[in-house]
Amino acid sequence: MARIIFLGTASAVAYEGHGNSFLAVQGEMSSILIDCAANPILRLEQAGIDFREISDIIITHFHADHVTGLPNFLMDMWILGRQKQLNIHGSEHSLSRVQKMMDLFDWGDWEGLYQVNFHTIPLEELTGVLVNPEFKVLASPVDHLIPTLGLRIEYPAEDFQCAYSSDTNPIPQTVRLAEGADVLIHEAAGAQPGHSTPAQAGEIAAQSRVKALYLIHYGLYGGNSADDLLAEARKTFPGSVLLAEDFMEIEMRSI
Repeated sequence: MARIIFLGTASAVAYEGHGNSFLAVQGEMSSILIDCAANPILRLEQAGIDFREISDIIITHFHADHVTGLPNFLMDMWILGRQKQLNIHGSEHSLSRVQKMMDLFDWGDWEGLYQVNFHTIPLEELTGVLVNPEFKVLASPVDHLIPTLGLRIEYPAEDFQCAYSSDTNPIPQTVRLAEGADVLIHEAAGAQPGHSTPAQAGEIAAQSRVKALYLIHYGLYGGNSADDLLAEARKTFPGSVLLAEDFMEIEMRSI
């Protein structure tokens, strides 16, 4: 059974028990990493995923809390003897900066480095990102402080669809991206530029007619509690609302 694993769920500032937000999509034949925060090798091991299974990395946007684990991940896999090629997907804005960042680490001099392929994702609604024997991934631009992509992940074997908002204001593009999906994973960082409150995430979930809403990219500090976040989202979305936790899993089967 394919699954989505929350490798981190915190907003920009990580805290005890909550690493910065990033996800893994694991199938029988391949696995996809969505963003690359914290210490990916350790997080993947803790989630029971062999790093060698990762065929693709999708970078939603180039903010530090979403990409600072990438240099370590690429280096660690090289040190540990990875040979399989790796595909990295992202907007031109993200990929140009990823390559500049890696050039600062002189990765061109890493002898025997496995092949890394870069794939630019156009900033267009519902554009194709990748298709493999298990998954289909689409992307749409969302409304954050820099060019950012939301994602739709489809698993045809179980007729399962999941949308991920990434960091964004509440916008119609996310509604269209998530339309009719089984699950919407939506950020809930709060009332600040480029982000959404739990109530706004609930409104997007209701408008897109999804079956379940998972809140991610939140902070339990400054007086917030998990119950507060859930209660706020439930005011605007009548379906199932859950708070994503580190290493929580979603089985990719139709709800």
